[in-house]
Amino acid sequence: MAYRELVRRWHQGVLAADGGDWDGALAIFGGIPEPPARICFNMGCAQLLAGRPGEALRAFSKTIAKDNSLAVGFFQRGFVHLQLEMYEEALSDYHMAFSHLRKNPFIDYKQLGLRHILYAWEVLYSTAAVQCRLQQWQEARVTLDKAVVWRPEGRTAILDLALERVRVRPPLCPMQVPLGEFFRPRKKEVEQLDSKDFLGKPKVISSIIPNDEYIGFEPLRPQVTVLEL
Repeated sequence: MAYRELVRRWHQGVLAADGGDWDGALAIFGGIPEPPARICFNMGCAQLLAGRPGEALRAFSKTIAKDNSLAVGFFQRGFVHLQLEMYEEALSDYHMAFSHLRKNPFIDYKQLGLRHILYAWEVLYSTAAVQCRLQQWQEARVTLDKAVVWRPEGRTAILDLALERVRVRPPLCPMQVPLGEFFRPRKKEVEQLDSKDFLGKPKVISSIIPNDEYIGFEPLRPQVTVLEL
């Protein structure tokens, strides 16, 4: 598929999802041949919004298969596994998400089209939530203590409350990417879809998908900030 057409369908799918038409968005995303990781991620998010966690799980599994270094993909699949009471699988996903943060306090996915920052402390918090489900209360407390070390300033209240809840042993609720957030194509590329030159002819952006990591939707490495401990 030409890259221009891929961007067009990607944008149309996101617009459908923004309008609450989950099935319409899924039909558009699903019509993209060999959808890249970020499109699969969007499909998983749409399935969650449609109330179909089983389908969401399959979509996030495809996301990870296409980009096995995408921390947010493991993070979202961990959330779905937990919702399906697949606790060991959820625990594994959260461990993978944390490892792919590569000792950074967060990854900002904005440059890749997702308006979300994945924080290490959130991954650890969700890990503790799974450990609570597994009755691993001591392990959950250790994990939350670790989350406190990784938290940014001003995030203490939620972790202090979580530590207190683990002490009296009610379960914790896991975190996820906020509902309604999707990977979106670059604004400039969307604007160029219908651009014309001074003769009134459509501008040709590309007839094939270039051999570029961002353009081809292969595994990408976002810029991160290293926390000095």
